[in-house]
Amino acid sequence: MRDALPSRLLRLLLIDADPVFRLGFRLALAPFRDLELVTEASDGETALQLLADRFSVTLADRFSVTDIAVVVDSVPERPADAPIDANPNLTAGIDLVLLDVGLGRTDPTQIQGLALCQQIKALYPDLPVLLLSANSEPIVRAAAQQAGASGYCAKTADVPVLVTAIRQAAGRGSFSETVEAANATESLFDQRLEQQLPLRRTAKQSPQTLPNPRTAPSSAVTRLLQRWRSSGNRQIDRALAEISASLQDLDLSAIDRAVLAGQSRELRAARWVLNRLLPPVPGADELQDRLPSTAQGVPSSAGSAADVPNPASRSLALPGATTTAIQSPAAAGAIVPADSRTVQSIVFDAVFSKLQTSLVNQTDVPLETDILREDKKRELFYLILRKLEDLLSELRYSQVSPDLLDQKRSSLLRDLWQNTTSDFFGRYATLMVDGIEFDLVNVLLQDEETVQAAILNKVPGVVELLSHLLFQTPLLVDSTPYLAGNPESLARTEILLENLMIQVANAVIQPLLNRFANVEAIKQNFYDRRLLSTREVERFRNDLSWRYRLQRLYSEPKDIFESQYRLFVFTGRSIKQVPIYAPRNPELVQLSGIPFVVTLALETRDAVAPRLQNVVAFVGNGLIYVLTNVIGRGIGLIGRGIVEGIGNVMQDDRPPRK
Repeated sequence: MRDALPSRLLRLLLIDADPVFRLGFRLALAPFRDLELVTEASDGETALQLLADRFSVTLADRFSVTDIAVVVDSVPERPADAPIDANPNLTAGIDLVLLDVGLGRTDPTQIQGLALCQQIKALYPDLPVLLLSANSEPIVRAAAQQAGASGYCAKTADVPVLVTAIRQAAGRGSFSETVEAANATESLFDQRLEQQLPLRRTAKQSPQTLPNPRTAPSSAVTRLLQRWRSSGNRQIDRALAEISASLQDLDLSAIDRAVLAGQSRELRAARWVLNRLLPPVPGADELQDRLPSTAQGVPSSAGSAADVPNPASRSLALPGATTTAIQSPAAAGAIVPADSRTVQSIVFDAVFSKLQTSLVNQTDVPLETDILREDKKRELFYLILRKLEDLLSELRYSQVSPDLLDQKRSSLLRDLWQNTTSDFFGRYATLMVDGIEFDLVNVLLQDEETVQAAILNKVPGVVELLSHLLFQTPLLVDSTPYLAGNPESLARTEILLENLMIQVANAVIQPLLNRFANVEAIKQNFYDRRLLSTREVERFRNDLSWRYRLQRLYSEPKDIFESQYRLFVFTGRSIKQVPIYAPRNPELVQLSGIPFVVTLALETRDAVAPRLQNVVAFVGNGLIYVLTNVIGRGIGLIGRGIVEGIGNVMQDDRPPRK
């Protein structure tokens, strides 16, 4: 029977720079009669021109849905391999745009993916956009929602998952509904794959041959095996549901996501093995297994995206955090970067969501904030985030120019540190020590020079971060400038912001440890339970002292020589360090004393180590040759001679035969 023309044809525009992906996408959609890739583009300017051409027809010239239905009903049947859209008027417009979020990643002069999404939504508000991404970073997903996308799907997803996301997005579904539908389809797709073998095995059976549940065997052994099988499947399903819910967490790192995906595959394999070892008893269970896969629904226990808090939907309720409307571009091909408040909202919301998880320091570098309780540490980071919001709002209000940010860097960080210290400890807090009352905040703020020299002046990327958030200045990532809204610039902005917050928090706690480390009131109100004793506090302070010595004498010169910074970041489960590339030749030239000697030692090691390794390898190979081929053979010959001599003596002592 020939396929009838579908009553609802979805016309798609694919925007992706990879020609191989575009070809594969076109081939993957060929079996689906309701989807047609009518055109494609490799860059943003071409896509905007195609959209302008497609939507240049007037509304009076375009078919309505009713007219299209009438035309469809009048079209006779045709071969399945015939083009799905024989009427050229049906392709006048576009029903859905599929856009690679990494568009323009390698060429910052082109329109970036998220910026193009904003332009399309500004020019065509009713046109849904489905963003495709090979990057699983949570901030990219949050940025997709902020950019006005109707959905978000991984480029590596299976074809049924991608098709479900396309249909959901084209049906004007919300962002979360589209993601949830794709996730549900992925779960159902996994179930169908697991049921493929039993379906093939029973495909030749007619419905009349299915056993009657009432006549199924009911022996004790059979019932026991059936209970084991059902119990095992339920446990596996619960574990898969938990993993599915965990995978919806936007704060998962790439490693954790890969581990969970591996566990999911192992559980599905375990279920397959269980069903092979303990086949179902002919009865109601088997009837359910033999039903067509389309009749089976997704388990209700599976986690959905709607059940997981979305960082992009949270609001800090702070000044300047709202997203402003995106203005239409002056020209169709103009590069319009993302609005500064939009980028700020995306990044701040992503960091805000991470602060609700564990903040344990998992690096080998001790931090001042490690002495705080978990709730106090979280409270301090929240406060710094709000103060940064206030700082950005004040800079916008004062209309500061980008050139002045570098000059005001020290004063801006000092004000941020002072305001955070005052609010965290209480502006009018007093502390009684040995019968003397101290104004706590005023005493702590006296360490301004020490804090700035040891911490604040060494925070990298502060000017670049503020300039990017305020003026959409391109952000350098591996010496390549990326516009605001690009996935690379969003990820780097998040890293710089998190490192700034952690360093400011260390600067807030450092004066407290220097002046009131062993005061009992401070311990009870702020310290972790494991660090309450005087011995533990002093050990913690000694670790910090050695950290600063090693950092000044070894770690910092090594990072300068290796052209990198090591930044502290929130991973959603802990605090870790990540290296980023940054040319530091001026700092390398200015090194002197022990730091300069360290760089010379590193350079000498790099120059000598390969040659020394070759010499050691050559000597080792020669030694092995001498031991095996010379000494070993000599020992073997000696042993052989001894054995032969003993044999000859034994033969000589043997009496002659008569």
